[in-house]
Amino acid sequence: MSKLQAIRGMNDLLPTDSPVWQYLEAQFRTLMSRYGYSEIRTPIVEQTSLFKRSIGEATDVVEKEMYTFDDRNGSSLTLRPENTAAVVRAALQHSLLHHQTQRLWYLGPMFRHERPQKGRYRQFHQFGAETFNMEGPDIDAELILLTARLWDQLGMRDKVTLELNSLGSNDARAAYRELLVSYLEQHKDVLDEDSLRRLDTNPLRVLDSKNPAMAEMLAGAPKLIDHLDPESLEHFEQLKQRLDEAGIAYVVNPRLVRGLDYYSRTVFEWTTTALGSQGTVCAGGRYDGLVEQLGGKGVPAVGFAMGVERLVLLLEALELIPAEATQTLDVYLTALGDTARQKAMALAENLRDALPTVRLQLHCGGGSFKQQLKKADQSGATLALILGEEECESGTAGIKFLREEREQETVAQDALAERLAAILA
Repeated sequence: MSKLQAIRGMNDLLPTDSPVWQYLEAQFRTLMSRYGYSEIRTPIVEQTSLFKRSIGEATDVVEKEMYTFDDRNGSSLTLRPENTAAVVRAALQHSLLHHQTQRLWYLGPMFRHERPQKGRYRQFHQFGAETFNMEGPDIDAELILLTARLWDQLGMRDKVTLELNSLGSNDARAAYRELLVSYLEQHKDVLDEDSLRRLDTNPLRVLDSKNPAMAEMLAGAPKLIDHLDPESLEHFEQLKQRLDEAGIAYVVNPRLVRGLDYYSRTVFEWTTTALGSQGTVCAGGRYDGLVEQLGGKGVPAVGFAMGVERLVLLLEALELIPAEATQTLDVYLTALGDTARQKAMALAENLRDALPTVRLQLHCGGGSFKQQLKKADQSGATLALILGEEECESGTAGIKFLREEREQETVAQDALAERLAAILA
């Protein structure tokens, strides 16, 4: 019988890994609450047409990366490769956009069939935000400030760089596309295979190529920012003014485009070199036409998304994971002898009642005193509580310090909660 294993690129999150994820998730929730955003959760399976209509049939995601299948009724379904389209679908279906502004956030798994590599998997997790019915650059700036505050919370603000660009209106971009294609066709001999394919389907993505052999040619390409419509240019200038006033440093990158068709005007990325070559940590932008594209009344919209796996790697590389984020236990309660085992569970429950924030684990399964203390040490707990026959008779418990050189204490059981609170404060 063959050995059962996880699907390639879809990884287990083991108990030793989950505390870091829980720490990050807590940071996300705290941040979004402070800015007044509401959480939304969408299904991981959607109709395939949702992504074809929103992302664009000529994109790499739709052409090569989606997990698509027919269900028993013959409907074509897809595991969500991103969540913006799903959030728009939910907002339209439940009438969240009718004369209402919305600030929404999400956290969950996405799926893309691509070559797995460190920090980039076939099942990956994204934290993101989507906002609706707010015109002007204020909400663009708020999302950028929000992400900057996250970097502050995580202690990595000086390790990331904000890059900005504007894609302009659909009409301005269409005119620029013709100009760009004309330029690229004059340099076909330099284009790699991917770029030649994109020349007819999505030429703006050629600008995003990381192929060093094309760098000089692309540097000479016409810049979209020089061909913006007046309204988009004014929007971009006002956005930069707001960031300047807030003290947010940025770099205007005229080659910054997004891989999905629905973006317009503002696009931004936070990048880092802390993981080796330059990598994107967070990406977002405006998609004012997407709601109408999916059957609703056109409303302005802007959002961002970031990969949780990439963030975990970055925290580890920068050694920014706080000790409390990896510690899972405060107290490990050992029980020696039949009487102690009978009383230990009630004592554990009483302590949990009295100390609701303390993480306490009761030893189960018997074993010698030495074995139980070894388990206590391996658990990572700060303290071991010792309850034996002698302690049961005297109504006390022993407190052993596992992480520092201190004398063991003996404390009356009715004073135990107070003493533990003092030690762990």
